[in-house]
Amino acid sequence: MAAPKQFGGNSNSARPGQQNRGSYNNRNKNRRDMGPRRNERIRVPEVRVIGPRGEQLGVMATSSALSLAKAHELDLLEIAPNAQPPVCRIVDYGKYLYEEAKKQKQQKQSATKLKEVKMRPRIDEHDLMVKVRRAEMFLFNGNKVKVTLMFRIRELEHPEFGFEAVQRLIDAVAHIGVLDSKPKMMGRTITAMLSPVAQAKRRLVHNSVPVEDDALGEDEDVPAEE
Repeated sequence: MAAPKQFGGNSNSARPGQQNRGSYNNRNKNRRDMGPRRNERIRVPEVRVIGPRGEQLGVMATSSALSLAKAHELDLLEIAPNAQPPVCRIVDYGKYLYEEAKKQKQQKQSATKLKEVKMRPRIDEHDLMVKVRRAEMFLFNGNKVKVTLMFRIRELEHPEFGFEAVQRLIDAVAHIGVLDSKPKMMGRTITAMLSPVAQAKRRLVHNSVPVEDDALGEDEDVPAEE
């Protein structure tokens, strides 16, 4: 008499359906990683097509749209997969990727960030101009700037020196920065906040050429000294 068949011999084996579900998830993950569908990866029967110059070409069979794209030596790219029917555009895919990367970079640069410029009350003229140039560049790049001046214990006898130093910086960047509120003192620190003027009005006076924020690095720490 034949021995009965053994099932589930491998403890790692999945029940029917589990293996397929995992494969399906992997396929979905790979599809997302590949970005928008283009050319032969577009499997729907018909699409709404936008031509290479942005002109509306209407709804047509996907095979016809693909042939039209190839006739222009371009790609058929799906840009609105959830529309009925999906919307595709005839594009140079390499140029499309470049423009998208450029757009994302511009959006990242336009996002407002908070940068800090740190000072001491008895700062000399050279060091003050270093701070002024940093503040001006941060504002030019569209960032808010927090001016922080910290006193040593023995310097607290003359807070007016601190307010004067902060005001000198504010005056030096008045062409590009708007004071959100007057400098105020809390404990051993004076702070002031500056916002950039509208982009069309920004100009450099103390810097010769624009520099990205990453190249400026972080302002040096002002150690708390007794």
